[in-house]
Amino acid sequence: MTRHDLASLERHLAATHEEADALVDLSNVLRDERLGGHHPRSLHRLRLVLDALADRAGDRAVRVHAVADRSLRRAGGAFPGPAEPALLARWAGRGLIEEAGDADEPLLDLAEVTGLPVISRDDFRDFRTSHPWIQGNTTQFLAPAREGDRVVLRERDMGIRTPAQISRKIEESDLKAHGLLAGRHRRPMREIVTRHWRCPERGCALYDRRRGSQVRLPLMRHGVPVCELHRAPLADDGPRTGIVQLKLLVDGACVHRFTLDADTTVEIGRAPDAGGIALYRLLPEELARRVSRRHLIATVTGGDLTLRNLSSRGTRLLRPGAPGPVPLSADRGVPFHVNDIAELTPGAALTRSARRYPAEIAAAWRRSGAKAPARGPAHADTEWL
Repeated sequence: MTRHDLASLERHLAATHEEADALVDLSNVLRDERLGGHHPRSLHRLRLVLDALADRAGDRAVRVHAVADRSLRRAGGAFPGPAEPALLARWAGRGLIEEAGDADEPLLDLAEVTGLPVISRDDFRDFRTSHPWIQGNTTQFLAPAREGDRVVLRERDMGIRTPAQISRKIEESDLKAHGLLAGRHRRPMREIVTRHWRCPERGCALYDRRRGSQVRLPLMRHGVPVCELHRAPLADDGPRTGIVQLKLLVDGACVHRFTLDADTTVEIGRAPDAGGIALYRLLPEELARRVSRRHLIATVTGGDLTLRNLSSRGTRLLRPGAPGPVPLSADRGVPFHVNDIAELTPGAALTRSARRYPAEIAAAWRRSGAKAPARGPAHADTEWL
């Protein structure tokens, strides 16, 4: 694009959503090589999208409010020339585009409040818990698509994503934000996420497994894990065991969560023996009476969870796609997966949280055949995000 063409784009940028006909996920559009061009990022794609929106709206003076990741313009070599990132910087400085560390959250907040259409190919899977209105939406998201020598905007069916799909995307986004995805295929850095870490600052409990969170992830800076609060290099504090989370459902709604460590066995029931998980204070009285004192036993091995029935009243196992519920075995542990439901009694059930934890994420990559990064943590090939 010529300098004049670039400058002409400015007329279509609205500093506030009140003046806009649509919201644009600018990072997503400029990186979409399916729209044409030979560079990883190009403002020409914004021109094509604006032309498509003008055709759709029947308004040649159509205006958009664009939101971009702050990192978009920093990779100057990815653009056709230095004029484009310089122009983005000027627009940001004048408030013509909105920049954020991650553009998705402010973009979706605006979309929810205003009802404006969102131009993006992003699935926004990791935001479907905080923005449930995305699920099943068929009108508010527009995907740019190439048709011959022009681009058109098509309404998207955002579909329904399962808790497991949403959880996996959230995990990937969390790893990315911490700089823990390495290499061309952006694999989790197993040598980091499968270890506990300790901050050298006295009194810092962020990573102290004796006092703090068991699943806190370190930040990676220049290939070194550092404390998220103090930015000090962390000390290796040994291997991180797998963790599994169970949810107690009452009439289909979660009322409590239980976290189980790897290589543990625990009884669950109305009032099991010491060391078990007691449900009597968590359930309505009429439901608690129908749950056995020792109802079932849960065993965690690595990241795998099995359940075995202990109750004379039985426990029904419901699985997605299965023709119907089946009794949980009393003789052997049965694998209990995400989206499975163990019904203790009608109205009270256990399900496995779709949330996975760092060691479990790394194990899943290992089972998929992913290779570990070639270099160690002190020289890991990561981009600071």
